[in-house]
Amino acid sequence: MDKPLKTPPPYPIASVDHALRAAAILQMEGGATVAQLAERLGVARSTAHRVLAMLVYRDFAVRGEDRVYRAGPVLELAAHSQSLVSRLRAVALPHLRRVVDLLDETANLIVRTGETVRFIASVECRQALRVGSREGMVFPAHRTTAGLLLLAHLADEELEKVYAPERYRDRPADRPDLARLRTEFRRLRRNGFAVNKERSERGLVAVGVPVRGRDGTALAGLSVSMPSVRYDPRRLPSLVATLEAAAHALEEDLADQP
Repeated sequence: MDKPLKTPPPYPIASVDHALRAAAILQMEGGATVAQLAERLGVARSTAHRVLAMLVYRDFAVRGEDRVYRAGPVLELAAHSQSLVSRLRAVALPHLRRVVDLLDETANLIVRTGETVRFIASVECRQALRVGSREGMVFPAHRTTAGLLLLAHLADEELEKVYAPERYRDRPADRPDLARLRTEFRRLRRNGFAVNKERSERGLVAVGVPVRGRDGTALAGLSVSMPSVRYDPRRLPSLVATLEAAAHALEEDLADQP
């Protein structure tokens, strides 16, 4: 079995986690007020204010005259408000919440960049035992549900470039078996969905479907994650049907955007 990824540290530091999540929010969404950030982090406004003050001090954020905090020089590669990632996230959030309401499991939206994927939106369910938010986190694409779906739609030449041997010269063990992946991709394209059973993290199962643009290109992956002890294969058809309905609705809303 693959080694577990993104295992929470045994002694988490809440203030550090708040600051990192806040930086990711500013980078992906373009900006937030103290009140908005406090709501997203689930903390008091005074705590959100202190987090933002430190980010400003270290140039991870800047405060505008409108009292909106935005990504600072350190995050100068942040997506601006009209970028595809920002639009995807804004359009997707209501649909993610709807999925959570229907399935009572954590829902995610993921995009791919090269060999990695990034969780650009995550809405947690309210169950005591649940998969926490992965928003802002980066994982190897071939170890995630959405990553597999997005890789499956690449042409062979592009897949070869993504996993070119020279890119793994210093870490050959990290390069996946492309022949095995291609076999898996054929099944994923035929089924239209992917199931990840503890491939990215032990104790976690995820089911996902692609989100397509107007031209049919897979832009992102929409997934639902749950503790493996709660996954029942008999629920798979209903999970997929709910995700596909949400993905289609998301695609329609995205197509209406300028």
